[in-house]
Amino acid sequence: MLNRVVLVGRLTKDPELRYTPNGVAVATFTLAVNRTFTNQQGEREADFINCVVWRRQAENVANFLNKGSLAGVDGRLQSRSYEDQSGRRVFVTEVVGDSVQFLEPKNSNNAGNNNNRNNYGRQDENPFGGGGSDFNSQPSQNQNKRTNLNEDPFANDGKPIDISDDDLPF
Repeated sequence: MLNRVVLVGRLTKDPELRYTPNGVAVATFTLAVNRTFTNQQGEREADFINCVVWRRQAENVANFLNKGSLAGVDGRLQSRSYEDQSGRRVFVTEVVGDSVQFLEPKNSNNAGNNNNRNNYGRQDENPFGGGGSDFNSQPSQNQNKRTNLNEDPFANDGKPIDISDDDLPF
């Protein structure tokens, strides 16, 4: 059996952080995920997916994400039901996140501003200022060497790029 969900979208409101009676942190939020096609009017629609994360991941989500933040969620789909105060049976389907990736720097405007997209794919640099995945670690050496953040690392100044077949990953 396989139950795996991978989503990339924007938060529709600030995450809600709560604690269980045993002191375990749980955060809930909704991601707006664009569909890959347009409707008959040529507009792109979105799905609004409820997500829940637990423990340290929940605290990180509550501290570093807010309404409009771009985030990636990797987890599993879960459905459950409960009885509300009026005695009605309520069914809920949600994504239980195993990991949440913060896809924008915390100082961006979160309004679709993509001007700060320089180092997202680099494993040695964290867009939140630290190296790797530890928020409290010191900046990496590669991060200190780059002085101009608007510099295009892929610019070749019109010169041919020397790459052998051995350098390609495929």
